[in-house]
Parts: sequence; structure tokens; C-alpha cells
Amino acid sequence: MTDFLKLRKSAPDGFFAAEAAGLRWLAEPGVVPIVDVIDHGVDFLRLRRLDEVGPSAEAAASFGRKLARLHDAGAPGFGWSPAPQSFFGPLDQPFEVPAESVGDFTDYWVEQRLRPLAAAAAGDLTGEDEATVASAIDSISTGAFTGICGDGEESPARLHGDLWAGNLMWTQAGVALIDPAAHGGHRLEDLALLDLFGTPFLEEIFSGYEQIHPMPAGWQEDLPAHSFFALLAHIRLFGLGFVGQTVRAARSIIARAEQLDR
Repeated sequence: MTDFLKLRKSAPDGFFAAEAAGLRWLAEPGVVPIVDVIDHGVDFLRLRRLDEVGPSAEAAASFGRKLARLHDAGAPGFGWSPAPQSFFGPLDQPFEVPAESVGDFTDYWVEQRLRPLAAAAAGDLTGEDEATVASAIDSISTGAFTGICGDGEESPARLHGDLWAGNLMWTQAGVALIDPAAHGGHRLEDLALLDLFGTPFLEEIFSGYEQIHPMPAGWQEDLPAHSFFALLAHIRLFGLGFVGQTVRAARSIIARAEQLDR
């Protein structure tokens, strides 16, 4: 078979159209292999089938270089989506996120992403944990993470948006990307998701990335602030099992913001 069919009869309106638009937008710069869209409809997405091989350090470093070029291709704004609607989450329970384009990362990240999800997750948090999460979001709202390591401001990057290891396909042609939640955002959003749940040859990916887009010393300490949306989303989607990891990340964010403020 040469194609792969994603099918969900009860998919939210616009879900597969958004994924198709995201894949095509990521493919536009021609720098990272992206699974080909053959066709899509209200309840399906037909893709070109990819044949997997095992991960390798060489392919990881090459992917890191390509990912940096993809990010550097840019986006019209933070939160901008290549489709009128934007979604996050697995095929069986995606939820819609705002697709409003703004010029400021902090406003987009705090008001469009973090505060709404924190409110949705509140029922799974104790009073103390809820306060810690709220304090972390307040720390981000100061603008501490607008740049990298408190240095300057980042321009909107062209993001995959759900770049955990399961959405990387290791093929003979290199790492190809599938299942995006594509949007304009901070480049550390993608890098933080690669780090969050572990990715094969992660350090090689990061090293390749920095060959194209050098990063300031200590940049990985900023990552919890940029994976915080994904952690809150996992509480919304899967419940209590992700509370502990989310609260630990919140404490790291608070400490990092205080360090950057010194």
C-alpha cells in the first residue's frame, strides 16, 4: 500500500482540514521531509505512507539542522495558524485552541494557551498545586521567556507544534514529520516537546540545531516554560497522572524566572 488513512467519524469540524493545511505549510520551505497529503475530508485524512527505519545519531543531527531552518522560515505572528481553526491532542480527543495571530509571544502564550488550560485543569489540582501552577504562569507573564535566557525577543518561528518523539518518523530519507499542530510560535516550544518525554539521540538533534541557529549558554533551562502548555494539556486529556510532573515544571519555571530577573 502507498497511502495511510486517518479516519474519525466524529472528528470536530475543521480538524482534518487544519492538519492538512499544517502539513502543507510546514512543507513549503522545503527543508524538512513532511508526510505528503493526498486528500482530506470532514472525517478523514489520506497521507503518503512512510517506511520506517531505526533512529541514528547521523539522522538526528541532520534533522536538528533541518528543524532550525524550518523554524527560521518564520510565521506571520504568534498563535497564527495556517487554517481558520487549530487543534491540539490525539486523534480520539483533540481540543480546539485559539488561532488568533498576535505580535507578542508572552501575550499569546499566557492568554491564549496557558491560562485557559490551567482553568480547565483546575479540577484535578489541589489548592496548593493550583496556586503553584498559577504562580508559574504569572512568572511567564512578566516576559521573562520572551527571548532565550532573557536575551532580546524571538520572532515567530514556523512550528510543528506537537513535536514529541511519536511524531518523528525515521526513514531512509531522514526524519519526516507527521501529526502537527502547526502554528507560529517560539522556537523553544518544539525543542521543549522533544525534550519533555524523551527523544532518541536528543543531544545530537540539539547539536545539529545549534550548528544552524546558535543558542545562548544555558538555553535548555528555559525549556520547562515552553513545555508547560503540553503538560497542562495532558492533565486536561489524561487526568491526575500528569499533575506531579506539571507541578515540578511549575516550580522550575518560577525558579528560572527569578534567576533571569537578577
